[in-house]
Amino acid sequence: MRKINTRTIENKIYEMALHAGVNLTASCQVALEKAYENETEGAAKFALKTLCTNAEIANEKQMPVCQDTGMAVVIFEIGQEVFLEGKPLKTAINDAVRRAYADGYFRKSICDPITRKNTADNTPAAVHTEICEGDKIKITYLPKGFGSENMSRLYMLKPAQGVEGIINAIVETVKLAGSRPCPPVYVGVGIGGSFDTCAYLAKKAITRDIGTHNERADIAEIEKTALEKINGLNIGCQGFHGRTTALGVSCEWAPTHIAGLPVAVNIQCHCVRCEKEIL
Repeated sequence: MRKINTRTIENKIYEMALHAGVNLTASCQVALEKAYENETEGAAKFALKTLCTNAEIANEKQMPVCQDTGMAVVIFEIGQEVFLEGKPLKTAINDAVRRAYADGYFRKSICDPITRKNTADNTPAAVHTEICEGDKIKITYLPKGFGSENMSRLYMLKPAQGVEGIINAIVETVKLAGSRPCPPVYVGVGIGGSFDTCAYLAKKAITRDIGTHNERADIAEIEKTALEKINGLNIGCQGFHGRTTALGVSCEWAPTHIAGLPVAVNIQCHCVRCEKEIL
């Protein structure tokens, strides 16, 4: 049994939140630069160049890379041989987020869903936990903006709709979103499970590096086909048309009921910010 004090977790999330707020992931930077090189539409090429320059300035000046500094999403994969001691885990997480958003001068965007009163410190975070083998904790931190989150959709397809139905749902979601989620987007897809678990899988999918593929060949083919169809929509960067509407499509899956085919599509804008650490 390995003991980890939640103060250690708090300090690590604090560091991750500060870094994520001002930096795109390496895979996102590469994907944007590649999209810029491949673009032929003048307005879209200009917009892609602006996004790349914005990321460089944000890193250099250590300023938020996007004004929507997001809702803090934290995924924990906790080894079953880990013993947590100290303050409650959720308290430690929210203390880290509270400190980071104050010290980083990040916008506080979390509010009551009915009264709309702001909590004033960007807490509480959205926390997901998985129990795994081993004596380590993997932490994934994702600040999720809602311009793209609002464009996400969940489908309860009929099993007979199969792969074609899954691909159509993915493409339809991006088409309906248009320019609103600040494309080029990164598309996370959850396939299977239940109503709630497929949504979590879609969120987890966008924590993968852009350009990676699912280990299952048939699901990797869904990723490839959906991306091709999305980039054929001609929405383009910021809606200016062009070759790149999406930087990537990533799918995660889980077994489901014989009577169902849940599919969740979680849209991430061009501003992919995600940190991963292992304790």
